[in-house]
Amino acid sequence: MESGADSGAGVEGGAGADSNGEFLRCFGRQMKLLREAAGLTQAQLGERVGYGEAQIAAVEQGRRIPRPELVDAVDREVGARGVLVAMKGEVAKARYPGFFRRYAEMEGQAVELHAYSNHVVKGLLQTEEYARAVFRMWRPLLDEETVEQRVAARMERRKFFARRPAPLLSFVIDEHVLRRPLGGPEALRSQLEQLLLYGHERNIEIQVMPTRRDEHAGLAGPFTLIHLADQRRMAYVEVQGLSALHTEPKKVSSLEATYRVLAAQALTPRDSLIFIEKLLGEL
Repeated sequence: MESGADSGAGVEGGAGADSNGEFLRCFGRQMKLLREAAGLTQAQLGERVGYGEAQIAAVEQGRRIPRPELVDAVDREVGARGVLVAMKGEVAKARYPGFFRRYAEMEGQAVELHAYSNHVVKGLLQTEEYARAVFRMWRPLLDEETVEQRVAARMERRKFFARRPAPLLSFVIDEHVLRRPLGGPEALRSQLEQLLLYGHERNIEIQVMPTRRDEHAGLAGPFTLIHLADQRRMAYVEVQGLSALHTEPKKVSSLEATYRVLAAQALTPRDSLIFIEKLLGEL
C-alpha cells in the first residue's frame, strides 16, 4: 500500500537503516577531520557556509543528512578538493530507507510512470505540508529530525518533474484519499491545489476513482509502473514496510493490465480536474 517509504515513513531499523547510519557517521568523521585540518571550529565553519554550529555538529556526528549545497560549501571551505563532493551521491541515497533506494533510482530514470493510490496521495505529488503530516502520523512515532529528513528527501524527488524531455506520467487516485484532511483543512487545500496544477501539465494525467463506482480493479492495493528508456518495464509494490520491485514480465504485465482497467473505470482526466475543483469549493 502507499504507506511506506513512497508515501509514508518507510522502515526504521533493519539492515538498510544500519547501513545508512554507518555511512553517515563515516562521512561525518571525514568532514570533521578535514575541518580540523583546515583549522576551523564548528562555529567558524558554520558561519562560512551559512549554517548553525549545531547543524555542523549534527552532520559530523552522523545525526543529520546534509543537503547537497552544504556538502559543496563545506568541501570548498575546508579545501577538501572534491573529497566530500565525491560522496554527495551516496549522501543523497542515505535519505531513503535501504529497501527504497533501488526504486528511487529507477523512478529518477523513468520515461513513463503510472501509479495507483488508495491511502494517501502519491509521494511524488505531495506538498511539503501534506508530506510532513503523513510522516508525523507514522507509528511507531518518528522523531522530528527523521521526519524533516524524510520530507526533504521527498521534496528533492520532485526535481523529476523538471526533467527534459518530460516523462509521461499518470495517476489514478481514489476519491476518499482526496477527501481525507491529513494535516488539517489547509494542508488538504494546498494539496488539492497542487494536484490541479500538475493535472494541467501536458505530460501529466490525474484521474479520480469515484467512491460510488460498483466496479474497482484496484482492491489488491496501490502500485507503481515504471518504463525506462531502454524498454525495461518494472512494477513497484509496497505494504507495511515491505516492498518489491518486480522486473519479471509476467508480473509487470499483470499490473499493467490492472492499471488499464483502473484508468478506464476512473473519471476522465478532464472530469477529474473538475471534480477536484468541486472538492476545493467544499473546503
